Amino acid sequence: MAARQEQPYPHRDTLSKATGAERFSTDVAPPECLFAGARRAGVPCARILAVRTDEARAVPGVVAVLTRADVPGSNRQGIVHKDQPVLAGERVRHAGDAVALVVAESREALALALPLVRVELEPLPGVFDPLQALDPKAPPVHPGREEGNLLSHGLVEKGDARAALSGCEVVVEGEFATPMQDHAFLEPANGTARTTRDGGIEMVVSTQAPFRDRFEIAHALGLDPMRVRVRAPYLGGGFGGKDGATVQCLLALAALKAGGRWVRMCLSREENFLSGYKRHGARMRLRLGAARDGRLVALDSVMHLDSGPYAHLGTEIMALALEHAGGPYDIPHARAEGFCVYTNNPVGGAFRGFGVAQASFALERMLDALAERLSLDPARLRLKNALRTGGTNSAGVAVESPTGAAQCLEALMAHPAWQGREEWKRAAPAFKRRGVGISACCNAMGYGRGLPDAAAAKLELTRAGTFRIYNSVPDMGQGNAAAFVQIAAQALDQEISAFELVEPDTRLCLPAGSSSASRSTYTFGNALLRACASMRAKLAARASLVLLADEPARLRLAPGAVVDDATGRFVPLSMIGSMLQRDDRICVDQFVMPVVQDPPKTGEEFRLGFPHRFFSHGACVCAVEADELTGQVELKECVTAVECGRVLNAQGVERQVQGAAAQGVGFGLMEDLCLEDGRMRAGDLTTYLVPTARDLPDLECHVVDGDEPSGPYGLKGMGEVGIHGPAPAIAGAVQDAVGLCVDSIPVEPERVLQALRENRKRVLP
Repeated sequence: MAARQEQPYPHRDTLSKATGAERFSTDVAPPECLFAGARRAGVPCARILAVRTDEARAVPGVVAVLTRADVPGSNRQGIVHKDQPVLAGERVRHAGDAVALVVAESREALALALPLVRVELEPLPGVFDPLQALDPKAPPVHPGREEGNLLSHGLVEKGDARAALSGCEVVVEGEFATPMQDHAFLEPANGTARTTRDGGIEMVVSTQAPFRDRFEIAHALGLDPMRVRVRAPYLGGGFGGKDGATVQCLLALAALKAGGRWVRMCLSREENFLSGYKRHGARMRLRLGAARDGRLVALDSVMHLDSGPYAHLGTEIMALALEHAGGPYDIPHARAEGFCVYTNNPVGGAFRGFGVAQASFALERMLDALAERLSLDPARLRLKNALRTGGTNSAGVAVESPTGAAQCLEALMAHPAWQGREEWKRAAPAFKRRGVGISACCNAMGYGRGLPDAAAAKLELTRAGTFRIYNSVPDMGQGNAAAFVQIAAQALDQEISAFELVEPDTRLCLPAGSSSASRSTYTFGNALLRACASMRAKLAARASLVLLADEPARLRLAPGAVVDDATGRFVPLSMIGSMLQRDDRICVDQFVMPVVQDPPKTGEEFRLGFPHRFFSHGACVCAVEADELTGQVELKECVTAVECGRVLNAQGVERQVQGAAAQGVGFGLMEDLCLEDGRMRAGDLTTYLVPTARDLPDLECHVVDGDEPSGPYGLKGMGEVGIHGPAPAIAGAVQDAVGLCVDSIPVEPERVLQALRENRKRVLP
């Protein structure tokens, strides 16, 4: 295994992105292309009486106006559950539903035509609260479903939590709420498509899952998936929001009506908010029991997730939330029950953290409550109960791989932000209150049991003696493309300049799953290492023919050559590349992530993605300053420690953790869609606030040494683990500062001021 790479490793795309030379899908603009746009319903629940298109069709430059009647195939999209229409025909289930699609010669004609599509609607009562939606008398989101508004129910148990709670010396309980969260990626959902001469579809799109997109498009539109080609250049952010169809099905439908011309579709920022996926809003009720010395005994957790009107990945997200209900802690008895519910709110979907962020917030707040009840240091309480290798997590899975929760906590407990917190609080300026909070977390890696987490990698030696990696997993900014080059360069002892990368293309590359679930570098990286091993053996064998070496094993690879140290002779890779046929210059291999063997007899209703075998770990300390006059909370310090196996690229890990932590800060302090009866009052970036550089302190990252034997060079996935710590740590810090028991986020200034007023009343006679 290679040693930990401490020095920054240059990303191959750094210069091209910095200079604007790198082409994203938004930069694809074929000459004489058409433009497509969707007419959105704008109301959360209604019956469609008519969609009148005559005025829109009459606009000069309009090529087509399409409605439900124009959609071939099933008109249903969805990753697992196919319940979302491409174009709504009878019923509107949320304000972002598309009811018509306009194709025009210019952006100007498109903008004129879209509002001229007249949609006659009969408003219907909607349901906007996931708890109220389960009432048998609640308006049905999908009339006729036997289960009503219940999308799915799950139960994950270990031991007998409710019986154990009755015997606990100390029990704390609480109810918590986390909001829907928008991804707010820089690059909006977009793509370009056309039909091909053989009747297929060719598409360039901003997507996290090009290979799966083929099947989603084909199912919705009645096409052959093998005749759908999807290319995925670098993404300008995704975070889960492009894991599933955004524009793909609408764009393919437009292309079918465009006579072979290219069609572009790019959502505005406001349309992204209106129609895009959101982190599931959650309501959680927990009871946590412990001994008087702080040793955890039992946890009983009930969670309601708001899936919006369509299933998307709601059940799978709930499964992961329940699996993480006990966090990185050793809890002998645990019960986690979940209800994923249909409402007429925006569509719930994948978001960095995938259900874990919600569960982590609630559990960490309970640990703070327990620490307060027992007058214990909250960090030491967590450390006392941290799950170690050989223990069993709250889903009943034995921890086989190294676990770093305790090491992350120890690293932060030794940090000045925690060690010096009391002195720092005492130094608060006038009209300011200071507080410090801590949290710990874990995050599963990969799809989990029940769904093969596989990747195939293709590596080619070019005639020039360089190497071409056929990357099958989109890079949405997390740096996996650079990691793949680094992995191959180290495996083949070559300079990174000797590699080029083919971006994901379903015609040229091999299936490797989605860019999600903290799996990309682990799964595809392992497949690539195997392909590199085959290439190394092949190059030695072919070079031995030139070097007349009867023992190919004694040859070694050097930059640009194969060397025989025994004779001092070498053969350039360019010579080998020029003498081999193309089939002989290509190596292909695959890897399937190991899964839990003999899984516990719980959570059996989850067919896909339960349980998981591998986890990354983290801890976070946040220091805040609350203004006594305005209630505004300012984050002054945020320190995160992570354990993610061995580190391939220290700078890459730091960047990932910083980005994740920034999103976690937004989750805890700022981001609120302000939903009101299914409508977003904060539906753009002027009203939906995300942290900027001026809102954030330096986000400090510490990496705890680890080693995952099954990972490429010992690494584990770590793209999500950094997001879970800030929100509960901020909540704990706010409580430390002003006495506000934060049971819902984001923390609002009004609640801070109310807590300060109540504190004054208690102090005054």
